[in-house]
Amino acid sequence: MTSQPADIGVLGLGTMGANLALNIAEEGFAVALHNRTTEKAFDLREDNAALADNLLPTETIEDFVAGLKSPRVVLFMVNAGAPVDEQIDLVMPLLSPGDIMIDAGNADFNDTVRRTKRVEGSGIHFVGMGVSGGELGARHGPSIMVGGEESVWRQLRPILEPVAAQYHGEPCVAWLGTDGAGHFVKTIHNGIEYADMQMIAEVYGILRDGLDLKPDAMAAIFADWNTRGLSSYLIEITAAVLAETDPDTGRPMVDVILDEAGQKGTGRWAVIEAQKLGIGATTLEAAVSARGVSSRRTERQSAAGLYKHVAPAASGFAGESAGLSELEDALETAKIIAYAQGYATMAEASTVFGWNLPLGDIARIWRAGCIIRSRFLDDIAKAFETGGTVVNLLQAPSFVERVARGQAALRQVVSKAALAGIPVPALSAALAYFDDYRRSRGTANLIQGQRDLFGAHTFHRLDKDGTFHHQWPAIQDS
Repeated sequence: MTSQPADIGVLGLGTMGANLALNIAEEGFAVALHNRTTEKAFDLREDNAALADNLLPTETIEDFVAGLKSPRVVLFMVNAGAPVDEQIDLVMPLLSPGDIMIDAGNADFNDTVRRTKRVEGSGIHFVGMGVSGGELGARHGPSIMVGGEESVWRQLRPILEPVAAQYHGEPCVAWLGTDGAGHFVKTIHNGIEYADMQMIAEVYGILRDGLDLKPDAMAAIFADWNTRGLSSYLIEITAAVLAETDPDTGRPMVDVILDEAGQKGTGRWAVIEAQKLGIGATTLEAAVSARGVSSRRTERQSAAGLYKHVAPAASGFAGESAGLSELEDALETAKIIAYAQGYATMAEASTVFGWNLPLGDIARIWRAGCIIRSRFLDDIAKAFETGGTVVNLLQAPSFVERVARGQAALRQVVSKAALAGIPVPALSAALAYFDDYRRSRGTANLIQGQRDLFGAHTFHRLDKDGTFHHQWPAIQDS
């Protein structure tokens, strides 16, 4: 058993769990440590002598739980899915009413809802907590999205606020709603992250294949963009990646990295949930699909040979000194549209699941610590502070002006990329969504006519209230 009672226990000491434990200990809290391979817990204390007094490794799960102050707080940092349920099965019989279990991994919010229901009536509390910021964020201050009972959040707040990233003195942590709210918001965060990264990669493709620029020149461009409206962690690290040299070959590092993007599922979950809710998160969908296409490198190489005779039009980007400003404006505009889709998904989920998500607070806690932190999030937070209901960020006055100003650049970039044969699926999806969203009369009336003809699905009329079915002429197979 530990020599002193711990304020919180961290179960699972992989990269994220270990760094979060060190972060908590550095803030002055005693942290009980446990891992399936117990050596990890003892090695973590040995390797961090300055924090050793606050790091309390344990040999057994029984010692781990027994060493916690009451009410006990157990924070799981294990892989999403079955491993979480396995650890709950081990820990829950050792807990008492009033104790708290926190899943701080990248969980599917549906699992969090299920686990919350599982503990109902036991007196034990379950918290689904999204944590963003990667390894460095976990160690030095992540963005934290808390779901569960509000009373439990008040108990956890004294630990979580000092551990979270700080933005101008404000902790980047908030209670977002009951059961799966925290993990849902983290899922949408990751979906937006996918879209943001994909659009940046598409602009990189234009700079490389349309303007024939070298990585060091591109690094300088992204570093310059990082001083203005696009200022963000992802733009900053893009410049860093492009500036790096491979020590083995002396070539630009980006030129020796295989062009296949991995994914762990959260972006895909974001798209699935948006589809379930009936929200058009098209830039997120394009980003997830693009990662899928990237993973089929052998097929792409074969297709490149099959279609080598297909010559696109001459690049519209070549020799354009003004092209960089146009690219900057296009990327910023598309970014606004991607965030609008993510926020529209969260707004709909808030209504459907009864969470009352504080959308302005979500922007505020994303301003530091998380992967999509950016100057731009200040503008989103302000949009939700102005009073009234923001049904979509594309209708917020400050964004209406910016998108109206930047859409021409986005249109030019997408058009030139299409003519040059440079794929820009996320940028294209952003533009198509904007054009579709601002069209007062769309084309779905024809779809409803088709549905009514082949399936008697009925339709509504512009000139009358009610539901109608038309007697269409019979169409026979020829």
